[in-house]
Amino acid sequence: MNINTIEANGHIIAVAHENTIILKDEQSALDLIMTIGFEKGSNRITLNKEAISEDFFNLSTKLAGTILQKFVNYNIKFAIIGDFSGYTSKPLKDFIYECNKGNHVFFVSSEQEAINTLSKAK
Repeated sequence: MNINTIEANGHIIAVAHENTIILKDEQSALDLIMTIGFEKGSNRITLNKEAISEDFFNLSTKLAGTILQKFVNYNIKFAIIGDFSGYTSKPLKDFIYECNKGNHVFFVSSEQEAINTLSKAK
């Protein structure tokens, strides 16, 4: 996994990019959180959508809820970077909308948007 760090607004933001699926269950979420926290000293993480299991985006699997709960429990600000326009599920669109109104999990279209959002998250 390629992980770079950027300092923005006094926060270290870990920008992770992977071409294979690395976020697929609760344990992989914990592994990501702990690896980035230990190696990069960051509690703000971006990850490209392609590194996340498609089951995550099917809300009936409850995978999104269980994975994202780990990020909230460990006070990790998390931005998923990608194009979400191809998803037609109204519940998923509502979920993305509500997450983006919150302060922990964000669905964004670009790395720069992720950095801006995470640098301002409280």
